[in-house]
Amino acid sequence: MASRSTQILEAAARVIARRGVRGLRVEELAAEAGVSTALIYYHFKDRTGILLRTLEFINDRAERYTAHREPGAGALSPREELDRTLLLELQDTTEVRENSSAWGELRASAVFDEALREDLARATLVWNQEVAGLLGAVRPTAPAPALAASAERLTALMEGLSMRWLSGTLPIAHARTLMGEAIDTEVERLGRAGGGAAGSAPQPAGPSAPQPAGPSAREPAGPSSPPSAGQPENPA
Repeated sequence: MASRSTQILEAAARVIARRGVRGLRVEELAAEAGVSTALIYYHFKDRTGILLRTLEFINDRAERYTAHREPGAGALSPREELDRTLLLELQDTTEVRENSSAWGELRASAVFDEALREDLARATLVWNQEVAGLLGAVRPTAPAPALAASAERLTALMEGLSMRWLSGTLPIAHARTLMGEAIDTEVERLGRAGGGAAGSAPQPAGPSAPQPAGPSAREPAGPSSPPSAGQPENPA
C-alpha cells in the first residue's frame, strides 16, 4: 500500500496533468488524494514544496516504466536498449499520458516560476546524461561532446513529439516513427564522429522494439533520476 506522501504525489500528478500548475489548489489536491489539507502541509510545507516533490515523483516514475522488463525477457543489445528506453516515452497509457502532461506543465511553468527552474534543469541534465550513456554503449568510440549533443537533440525532440501527441496534433504512431528515424540519424552521426566502431552500425527498430499499448493499458523523477515528464526517468 502506498504511503500517504506517495498517495498525495500521485494525486498531484493527476491534478497537474488535468488542470495545469496554475490550477493546482491545495484544497482540490486534498480532495483528490482523500486526505486533509493539514496532512499535505505537514508532508510538503507549502505549494512550492508540492511542485518540487511532484517533479521528482514523475521523474522517478518515468525511470521505472522505461526500465521495466518482463520476467524472463532476454538481454537486449545496446541499440535495442536505446530504442526501447526512448520509445517507451510514447505509449498511449494512463501513466505515460499523465506523466508527460505533468512534465510539460511543470516545464511551461518554469518560464515564470524561478523556484522550479533549478530542479527542472537538474532533472533534464540527468535525463540527457542517461540517454548519452545509452548512445555511448551503441557508439563506444564517439567523443563525449558528440554523445551529449545527440542526447540533447533526442530528449528535446521527445518533449516536442510528446506534447504534439498529447495535444492531438500528431498521431502516436507517427510520433514513434519520427523518433525512431531521429535515433537512426543520431547513431549514424555518432558513427562518423567516432570513426564507425566495428559492429556498431545503426540498426532500425525491429520486432523487439516496444509497441504502443492500447488505451485501456496503463505511460522523467526526482531531479536525481530522468518523466520522466515529462516521464521525464526518463519525462515527457
